[in-house]
Amino acid sequence: MIARLARSHAVHALGAFLAMGGWACFANSGHGLQAALTAGALQGTLSACITLTLKTMVERLAPRFHGAAALWAPPALAALVSAGLLTALHALSGTPEILATVALPLTVATSYACLYNISLWKLRRR
Repeated sequence: MIARLARSHAVHALGAFLAMGGWACFANSGHGLQAALTAGALQGTLSACITLTLKTMVERLAPRFHGAAALWAPPALAALVSAGLLTALHALSGTPEILATVALPLTVATSYACLYNISLWKLRRR
């Protein structure tokens, strides 16, 4: 049962929503409850979506690059897309602490993209 839950996309998306939405609430808590909840709901939703699409993005980008670019380009492009979306949507929603709000989720997502890309790169080398 636990192994099945660990493989569930819905569980991963819910975990991202709660963890990163909670972080955004904390990062914006000094600006009142409404600002904290709005930032938390937005970041939670964005993190759930990023969690569901990041793996696919890296898988589709990885075969397009060769040499050293195969190691850095897929996660860098994924990070740029994530950073752009997070920053733009938080700016549009009026999130007071945009940098603090997106720093942790972007770091986690980029780290995952790097590690996953390295694993794909190693598989292709065999």
